Amino acid sequence: MRTDVQNFAVANLRRRPEPVEVGGFVAGFDPSTKEPYLNYATPLAGCRPTDADVAALIGAFRERGLLPRLEFAPDAVPEVAPALRRAGFVTEATHSYLVCTPEALTPPAGPGVPVVETPGSDEEYAAVDAALSAAFGGEFPPSAEGVARLRRTEDSGGATRFVRAPGGLVAGAGTCSPPAEGTSELAGVGTRPEFRGRGVAGAVTAALTAALFDRGAESVWLEASGDGSRRVYERLGYRVSGTRLYLRLP
Repeated sequence: MRTDVQNFAVANLRRRPEPVEVGGFVAGFDPSTKEPYLNYATPLAGCRPTDADVAALIGAFRERGLLPRLEFAPDAVPEVAPALRRAGFVTEATHSYLVCTPEALTPPAGPGVPVVETPGSDEEYAAVDAALSAAFGGEFPPSAEGVARLRRTEDSGGATRFVRAPGGLVAGAGTCSPPAEGTSELAGVGTRPEFRGRGVAGAVTAALTAALFDRGAESVWLEASGDGSRRVYERLGYRVSGTRLYLRLP
């Protein structure tokens, strides 16, 4: 059983703008947004929560006007999900996660591979933010806060990478968090619909993965949203290594 991904989740939330530890959980809050995907909790190693612990966690979300929500690897903390379900939490999603190590990384090769760049100017970061919004159907509207988060990721030891498109657009992009507990999470790789099928996601993923290995990560992990993206990641050297569970309180 791998524990590095769950240990990473704890360490990553502890470096959020407003981390709170309560009842055997750590919650990472971002006061700039009420977006549930940016305000969530995860259990600490060895967590065996009581009903009172879960109630205290719910209270930390409610007092901020936020939806109680958790992300975690259930195999690493087997007593957590049953305690949360007793309190009314329901499954939002269950995803497999894939892990890549330096010796397994196989970047795409050939003359048609898109050129991957690192944003530098405010305009480039804003274009990346807009491209990711378009890639995910506008679920996350472009914003100054989104631009700031992208720049903060790069400046804090993680990575933001993109593929440029004609006319000043960004065809696709993604981010990778700063390493913690020996690993790093690659997340939010997206391609504008009109540029899909051209190898953009694979090129961005490979570049991000290599960048974090250069910065000392012993592994990089990610979650695949479907069979198509999973095949892209597997071609790059990623392998399925476990499951992550998303729970929320309706």
